[in-house]
Amino acid sequence: SSLALTPFFVPLGHPSPPFCLPQGRPAFAAMFKGFTLEDVSGQNQVKSSVQRGIKQSIMDSYPRLEPVMKELWPKDGSMVVTKCKDHITMVVIDKIPLFFQQRDGPWMPTLRVLHQYPSMMHKVQVDKGAIKFVLRGASIMCPGITSPGGRLEKIPVGVPVAIYAEGTEHACAVGVMTMSSDDVIKLNKDTCIDHIHFLNDGLWKTKELA
Repeated sequence: SSLALTPFFVPLGHPSPPFCLPQGRPAFAAMFKGFTLEDVSGQNQVKSSVQRGIKQSIMDSYPRLEPVMKELWPKDGSMVVTKCKDHITMVVIDKIPLFFQQRDGPWMPTLRVLHQYPSMMHKVQVDKGAIKFVLRGASIMCPGITSPGGRLEKIPVGVPVAIYAEGTEHACAVGVMTMSSDDVIKLNKDTCIDHIHFLNDGLWKTKELA
């Protein structure tokens, strides 16, 4: 029996443009699993024009943040761009990490931001059997989503997603689709989400970056 694409969350507009992953290998994999402050290589204040460019890129990807952007990113807030190992860049406002990016990949929210604004991005749900693997930083396989406890919106490849677990209220991870939702259902095998940031990883434990 085929699994229908279930719009159990309110559909969102796709980020523009969607970030395309390299073919043949994962671009990310639990990048903050062992993250500590020692992985920070530098912090810099940037020109206002650069700040505007970063903010606009984030707004383009997450248009639902527009009404709350002044609250999330105050005009008088102190913005610092933090460079970390593995080519990771973070946006830090008043010492709080809000968004991160690897190389030229998509800007993605920290889980603390996502918990504040849970409707900001596309969502998937894994079944109960996948929860322990998600919380260990494993990438997510198609059967964990296509099983009866999983749920899925219509999502293109390369788009960041919030990852929920069956029976839980808040997102437990953030990742990037490595195949479209149509292919998840059609193929029903292999990795479908590169799992990047999850509850109790190093970034979650880093509440502030001084």
